[in-house]
Amino acid sequence: MDAAKKFDNPNPRMSANAISKLFFWWIVGLFWYGKDHDLEMKNVYNTLPADMSELLGNKLEQYWKKEIHTAEKNGRKPKLLTAIRQTFMWSFLYYGGWILFMTSVLRVMQPYLLGLLIWHFDPRATSTQKEAYLYAFGVIIIGIIVMLINHHSYIGLLEIGMRVRIASSSLLYRKILRLSKSSTTTPGQIINLLSNDMARFDQLFTFLHYIWILPVQGAIIAFLIWQNVGIASLAGIFLITIQTIPLQGYISKWTSKLRLKSAVRTDERVRLMSEIISGVQVIKMYTWEKPFEELVNCMRKYEIDVLTLMSYLRGFTLATFVFTERTTLYFTIMAYVLFGYSISADKVFSMAQYFNILQLTMAIIYPLAVAAVAETAVSIKRIESSFLQAILGELKPSHGQIHINGKISYVSQEPWLFAGTIRNNILFGQPYDKDKYQTVVKVCALARDFEELPYGDKTLISDRGTVLSGGQRARINLARAVYRDADIYLFDDPLSAVDTNVSKHLFDDCINNYLKDKTRILVTHQLQYLKQCDYIIILNNGQIENEGTFKTLQEENANFLEILSRNEEINEERRESLKIDTNLTPEITQNANNDEVDEIEPEEIEELLAKGSLSKSLYWKYIRSGASIIMIVIFLFCMILGQIGSSGCDYWVGYWTNQEEMRIMATRDQQYSTANNFTISPFIPKSIRQIDNISETNNEFTQVSITTEHWEDQSNDTALPQNFISNNTAIIDKDAHYLDTNTALWIYGGFIIISVVMTTCRNLIFYKICMNASKNLHNFMFSCLLKAPMSFFNTNPSGRILNRFSKDIGTVDEILPRTMIEALQIFIVMIGIITQVLIINWWILFPTIIMSILYNEIRKFYISTAQTIKRLEGNAKSPVFSHVNSTLSGLMTIRSAGAQEMVRKQFDEHQDLHTSTYSLIIATGTMFGFALDVVTIGFITVVTFSFVAFDDGNTFAGNVGLAISQVLILCGMMQYGIRQTAETITQMTSVERIFQFTKLEQEGPFESNPTNKPSKFDHPYVLLQNEKSHFSAMVQETGKSMTEQLKQCARKAYEEQHKFV
Repeated sequence: MDAAKKFDNPNPRMSANAISKLFFWWIVGLFWYGKDHDLEMKNVYNTLPADMSELLGNKLEQYWKKEIHTAEKNGRKPKLLTAIRQTFMWSFLYYGGWILFMTSVLRVMQPYLLGLLIWHFDPRATSTQKEAYLYAFGVIIIGIIVMLINHHSYIGLLEIGMRVRIASSSLLYRKILRLSKSSTTTPGQIINLLSNDMARFDQLFTFLHYIWILPVQGAIIAFLIWQNVGIASLAGIFLITIQTIPLQGYISKWTSKLRLKSAVRTDERVRLMSEIISGVQVIKMYTWEKPFEELVNCMRKYEIDVLTLMSYLRGFTLATFVFTERTTLYFTIMAYVLFGYSISADKVFSMAQYFNILQLTMAIIYPLAVAAVAETAVSIKRIESSFLQAILGELKPSHGQIHINGKISYVSQEPWLFAGTIRNNILFGQPYDKDKYQTVVKVCALARDFEELPYGDKTLISDRGTVLSGGQRARINLARAVYRDADIYLFDDPLSAVDTNVSKHLFDDCINNYLKDKTRILVTHQLQYLKQCDYIIILNNGQIENEGTFKTLQEENANFLEILSRNEEINEERRESLKIDTNLTPEITQNANNDEVDEIEPEEIEELLAKGSLSKSLYWKYIRSGASIIMIVIFLFCMILGQIGSSGCDYWVGYWTNQEEMRIMATRDQQYSTANNFTISPFIPKSIRQIDNISETNNEFTQVSITTEHWEDQSNDTALPQNFISNNTAIIDKDAHYLDTNTALWIYGGFIIISVVMTTCRNLIFYKICMNASKNLHNFMFSCLLKAPMSFFNTNPSGRILNRFSKDIGTVDEILPRTMIEALQIFIVMIGIITQVLIINWWILFPTIIMSILYNEIRKFYISTAQTIKRLEGNAKSPVFSHVNSTLSGLMTIRSAGAQEMVRKQFDEHQDLHTSTYSLIIATGTMFGFALDVVTIGFITVVTFSFVAFDDGNTFAGNVGLAISQVLILCGMMQYGIRQTAETITQMTSVERIFQFTKLEQEGPFESNPTNKPSKFDHPYVLLQNEKSHFSAMVQETGKSMTEQLKQCARKAYEEQHKFV
């Protein structure tokens, strides 16, 4: 088989310094190049040594063999997970330590410092402005450290997942090479394992550590919340625990069951697709396109029903990400105020941050980790089953033993070819010996065929060899076996696919002459050659009926004579029916020299690859393929209303805390007031040491005249709250009516209900749209594929076609809907957050605009490169599938030739080429998220320090807490949301690739219009406009006269007719 194309482009990560690796600067050069150029495979960096398929496969195979030995010793089944754990455990634990430090120390310290900062704005606070700056500085520094740890652990765990997939795929391929021919495992199942089941490893390790980190982090945060609000904390902790562990556990269990069902149904669909593609020529000949289209559509509906249920569960899980923290905070506050306490900004917003951290771990990451584990567990069981099905040997003898002395070369009855040049199909990894090669070509009657092909023996063929006739495929298959030096040659009826003259030439010149010094075992129905055989064995229904020399059987067995008589009649009929090319054999043996094409190299038909940015209309076409206008309007209504409920919850908490603060201030001021005397409220800063005069002006207000000329510390920038001072006078409203607690709770609860209901409905509707789109796009693509001309199937390997129906459809089924709804969900949440911040402090609009511009520029900078890399990654996966498909078709030939090591290395090379693109997807995505986080940290810094620097005493602590707590959420959310937006764009390339197949060249309609019948059709004829033709639509002119072409076509037609008879 042909190895993967290799390009030498050193990976800059190998030579990058520590600073470059810390800030991911080593990948920036690729972004600059991709900004102005369309990347090609030659621009992709070399695969890192640690990611090489052969190395990883060897390591995993070593531990897998140990696991098999241990399992046999203990009397149990071997577990692939054990081998994976032993192979990758230490690198996995390394990142676990960093994540534990980040989640249980740094993230927990940040809300504590935030609480101290918010308390500084409370009139009762005694902290200085210098201390406030220190608190703000601490919040920002922790954010920076968390950002660095988070991104480095993220890329590290993604790479571990990638390596597990590579190693498992390599090990699976090695087991394929040992797969029994009688095994029920189909190519479609294997390809589904590689495209879907193996892909589960990619994301598995990203959040896996949080399963064991959750109890540690949860205990620390629960203690801190208890310290904050006491026994009321139990309400929130109990609720968030119920919403996550048991609920998500149940959902994950249900999802794993559905995942197993969907995998089986996907196997069936891909298996059917593989068989249809292999037999498409017969389907077209009998015009069976419509029945098979209906069959595949039925299989797809059977599959999509399960995927729809899975998507609804994912949609509900994603909805909980929005309302879990809000409902938890609501019940905690409700319990706190019902116990008779009053809420304050520092308590509420530090507690909100604690619950937000818990939500991130318990309600978001933990469910994702559990779901990934559940789905991967199903995939591992399926992969293990495939490993255990692989046994050496095609058919085990019922009794006795088989001993082989020497090397075997085998010619299969069904010709096996792989995608590549004809010469490579013949050499099959053997060194090229010019003299020997030309001799083999001559004795196998291929010289004239090479002369008529545009590139001779360097002509590219597909894995089905459909450009060639059946006889040509059989002779190439024979030439491969003959070219290989062996002691024993097994011929499984290679003469049945060629005409009588060629058959005689092959038997006389090849089998009997060229291989005369070798042991030859010929299985044939061509009994005219029995006279020249040394020993004859007659088989009937798998048993030996007679055996002996030709003379012995002729003298002693009457049945043998009857068989010979019938065969003579059949041969006579064949000779009478074949009246063309009577002088074919002499022509075949001439001009065996093929040197004239040695300098001509054919160009492989590249897979369809779009360039440039994705069309904006592609998104609309995708959505419209799954939804009506009414459904889209309903979805938008639910999305907007759901966000109003979510943002209303956050804003109402801030408003309520401000009302409570004002009520407490007024109540305490009244307690300190007397009819003719007034004592200054403790809310006035301690820097005020002297009050000039106090007087009561009327029954409604108390006027306090205060001058600042006697302040003890004039350098202190602390300003008096304007609630107390207005033009050197503070007015206190003694009879104002403040918000009632019950009313506040009812309004708060209303926002919670709107958020829960609308967010859940929004996600379920969106997933329904996506599932409809996926089903319709699949069916439309398959319909267009069936109507494509045979030239398309002749020039595209089956693995390349199956890639669209396995990997791309799998992406549209599961990955694209999740990334798209997450991007939409985060985008609308960000709008709500920024709106609230602007309401509190309108001048933050200016840094918000700057931040938005930077975000957009970074996104455009990233998309131009990432989109092309994603396309290259999709194309690089096709050769992996094609190689597996070809291997499964030619297992017996590969094993008999002892070529397992050669094809294994080629598979690893194909995997390395794919890894070089996939690793860039990981690296560029991480760099993109890092750059966004840097901008977000800058925005958080501006917002946080602005409240401290421009504090004029009129700032409510509730407003500060709401604004800073919301923008802190932005730090992780913003980069993740824009990353998911970019990921959605890159995943949309799968939709683009699907639509490419809907635009294939189409054959004519199945039914013609009766009014368009020709006027004269009694004497059909063929009109030749010129005397030159094309061998195929995809190759250059042959330059042969039409007479010779028709002569060749007649012989091919007879061969095809005889084959079907």
